[in-house]
Amino acid sequence: MYGLQGRVAIVTGAGSGIGRAIALRMAREGCGVGIFDRDEAGARETAALVRGEGVPAAIAIGGVEQRQEVERGMAALTAELGEVGILVNNAGILRTAPFLDTSAATWRDTLAVNLDGVFHVCQAVLPQMVARQRGVIVNMSSWTGKKGVPNHSAYSASKFAVIGLTQSIAGEMAAHGIRVNAICPGIIVDTQMRVEAEELNRRQGLPDVEERAKSIPLRRPGYPADIARVVAFLASDEADYMTGQAVNITGGLWMT
Repeated sequence: MYGLQGRVAIVTGAGSGIGRAIALRMAREGCGVGIFDRDEAGARETAALVRGEGVPAAIAIGGVEQRQEVERGMAALTAELGEVGILVNNAGILRTAPFLDTSAATWRDTLAVNLDGVFHVCQAVLPQMVARQRGVIVNMSSWTGKKGVPNHSAYSASKFAVIGLTQSIAGEMAAHGIRVNAICPGIIVDTQMRVEAEELNRRQGLPDVEERAKSIPLRRPGYPADIARVVAFLASDEADYMTGQAVNITGGLWMT
């Protein structure tokens, strides 16, 4: 355990998959958890699981790409749980296609959720962290935010940009006692995003996850719990000299 008891954590995209695993890990660390997701049923399921850990949970429904929904949601979560000490920008989408088949709509939607969403949520939450001179933000990038890969042009562009945004905010916010880091997962299974991506890959004749896992030095794909453990560490005082970093969680698939 990392000594996070009594803090408030907001996790976007916490209605399922990696976001749910992070929310539950925060709960087990003793945090009250705010859940922001467009999927109300999933958000309510996660909230029930969080409360089962003996800590408070609150939900707000909306899309991170919609600034007004973000502002309303963050205000509601803060009003119910108290000031936010930990923010995890997890919400994201993945659409794969050859570059020349990538539509303008897919490009816009991907950047709106994966990049604009981080911008909107950080701007909504950071003022209260600045006022308290304390806080932690963890942004979700990807190993494809460090290495562009075929058929992931929109996704890779958005995730490269998240790393740049993370570093910029980290440099500005360090003077206020706020740490900002990114995490870069590799091939993560047991998520709805991965199910959808695998279906797209099959349609395009691309290798499935079992085949791609053979290239991972640790010889397995990742799981949501692998990501949640690192988020808990970065949120804790054990990582209090880390900011502006983009931490790989890839089983060795990507090492720089």
